[in-house]
Amino acid sequence: MTQRWEYTKGLKDIGNGLYAWLQPDGGWGWSNAGLIRDGEASLLVDTLFDMALTRDMLTAMEDATGIGAGKIGTIVNTHANGDHCHGNGCCPQAEIIASEASAREMAEVPPATLAMFKAAGAKLGPAGAYFADVFAPFDFDNVEERTPTKTFSGAMDMKVGDKAVRLIEVGPAHTGGDVLVHVPGDRAVFTGDILFIDGTPLMWAGPVANWIRACETITRMDVDVIVPGHGPITDKAGVRRVADYLAYIDREARKRFDAGLSVREAALDIALGEFSSWGDAERIAVNVDSLYREYRGDGKVTPVIELFALMAEVRNAKR
Repeated sequence: MTQRWEYTKGLKDIGNGLYAWLQPDGGWGWSNAGLIRDGEASLLVDTLFDMALTRDMLTAMEDATGIGAGKIGTIVNTHANGDHCHGNGCCPQAEIIASEASAREMAEVPPATLAMFKAAGAKLGPAGAYFADVFAPFDFDNVEERTPTKTFSGAMDMKVGDKAVRLIEVGPAHTGGDVLVHVPGDRAVFTGDILFIDGTPLMWAGPVANWIRACETITRMDVDVIVPGHGPITDKAGVRRVADYLAYIDREARKRFDAGLSVREAALDIALGEFSSWGDAERIAVNVDSLYREYRGDGKVTPVIELFALMAEVRNAKR
């Protein structure tokens, strides 16, 4: 694609009152967000992993648009992961909208849990050391949590001033309740973590076919600007690359499942080939685990601490 917006940290004016906030390199916790405005009306697409990062973003938005923390009318959280919602408390007056499934997931992993794991670090073995390493830049101790004030399932149409905005639930995929934020009149969509661009997608929930369908939903849209949850602003070719990765991992994991390999054996064995340059390649451990759960059909969820331990092992093995 022709890079119209440089992938550097900060606010990008993507036209017609729409803005993207980018955080290179897009790895663990370095998520994107967005602002949709029309006059004095505003909608913030996601907040960031901690309050300080979110305040910095809101200050930049206010400098550029006059709309800062005190004027944000609505926040839409695209899903429940903390790097997309832990800054909600920076806008205490805003209505917060999420899918019903995301609202349930937010309650399951509060910021205090992340703070505990991070503080324990190496005391929890390789998993804790890896967790503390990847999340070292973020402050989980001072999060003023705000959970959704309004939820929906399926789809929801709303207005930001005179702009039509459509919220489309496409989860479960990355998480249980992923949502796209489509601004059809401006030919733009904010995808949350349905898209990781130049970084390895992370499938906590699945099923994989649902995630691939979510990518197909985006490619069918009449859009020019696609803001991913992580990585640079992209186009439909970037969306197809994410779908290609998911289909590839599904094929490779299925072969090893049918051959009787364990999740660990499969994660260590699968060659990433054309996707090997993507960041956080060790996430294949979580992806294989989710795929195996899908193949078994038993719904058995592996404890997160075990998954972080396996990612740590895969990262060390593939270096």
